[in-house]
Amino acid sequence: MSTLAKLKLVAAKRPNQLSPVVQRRNKVAKHLFDQIECAKARQDGKSYMPTWSKSVKDEETGETKTVLVPKRMREWWFVADSGKTCVSLRYGAKIVEIAKGKTAVELASAADLVPTLETLKAAVEIGELDAQIEAVSGLVRAGFKKS
Repeated sequence: MSTLAKLKLVAAKRPNQLSPVVQRRNKVAKHLFDQIECAKARQDGKSYMPTWSKSVKDEETGETKTVLVPKRMREWWFVADSGKTCVSLRYGAKIVEIAKGKTAVELASAADLVPTLETLKAAVEIGELDAQIEAVSGLVRAGFKKS
């Protein structure tokens, strides 16, 4: 029993479901992680291709097996007309308005890409952009409604 005495024991219940705000926050943070890894790979002269699992039925045997398929990923940064690199934040196919009338972050140099993406990820994780993400989320959901 002395081994268990070193641990802090509590009566905790695991939540059944995350709130929608936290779900949206986690979704954007996950995509930002992929963008950061892609930017790091691009700086190192490598390529980054995230994968996802897909169940496929084998035509010969009829068995269902799981295969890894590369995920289609679009980079969130681009070179603007001014020649500067800009980063936009996306939720689905929609661009998130980071501040009133501002949809992108302009970088001083291409080397600032990874730190900027990490800053955006930190802001999303602590909830600074929850209102903006929720507004865009409503637009994305409206596109799926039947008329």
